[in-house]
Amino acid sequence: MEETALQRQVLIQKAKKVEEIKNLLKKYKTIGVASLHKVRAAQLQELRKRLKETAYLQVIKNTLVERAISEMNDLPNIESLKEYLRGSNLFLFTNLNPFKLALILEKSKVKGFAKAGDIASEDIVVPAGNTGLAPGPIISQLGSVGIPTGIESGSVWINKDTVVARKGEVISQSLAAVLSKLGIKAIEAGLSLKVVYDNGLIISEEELAIDPEEYKQRISEAHMEAFNLSLNAAYPTIENIMILLQVAASEAYRLALNADIPTPQTIQDLIRKAYLEALALSSKISV
Repeated sequence: MEETALQRQVLIQKAKKVEEIKNLLKKYKTIGVASLHKVRAAQLQELRKRLKETAYLQVIKNTLVERAISEMNDLPNIESLKEYLRGSNLFLFTNLNPFKLALILEKSKVKGFAKAGDIASEDIVVPAGNTGLAPGPIISQLGSVGIPTGIESGSVWINKDTVVARKGEVISQSLAAVLSKLGIKAIEAGLSLKVVYDNGLIISEEELAIDPEEYKQRISEAHMEAFNLSLNAAYPTIENIMILLQVAASEAYRLALNADIPTPQTIQDLIRKAYLEALALSSKISV
């Protein structure tokens, strides 16, 4: 009987949690899913504080989220979110722009010491120079990971900048130990969005990774190309109307001048033109 009562209580709690998730799915237009793999508790706590006013963060079991999604028939394409519910996840409920949310998470990442099994997020380079370490076992440890060394003034020196791991490679125990001794924080730790659901649109991690400066440049170039196209096609817009009027006035002036059509704008130049032509004709007659 006690076991049955306990099971019933668990089922009730799960049902309440599913209803809570459904309410969150209805309340917020953007749902982010981020992996908690190797995320430090302190980083998560700091992120909660930073997003307190703009996002609701919660670690939820994938099975409960899947169940809630299955009961949300009124949300377009929400079923597509299920394929991303693998591993331990943090769910972010917000009305922020998905790309702004991704940038906030990216900026919240911090450098930390690598551990065996970590994946290099970028090429790891050990710079040349004085390590500040006394000669000893460190020389063979550095050599084991391909770092050339020498001894100078009682210290171990690294002879040249050395790439010890390429982006995407797994960091070994020996390399992690060497990097730690050298004081090199080689791993970027923090949350990364696996996917975002935004009003029926599924945006993957790759699509969320944008460079704001690059996009500003591309938008600026597109604006300039569109502006030039509108000028060449004589298509009036708020941005180009003054230039188009200036071009039209200049072309009308040249046309009137070439056709000897007197206007308030051309009369002086026409008289000057006639005078010069008369002088030229007069000189030919005199000869």
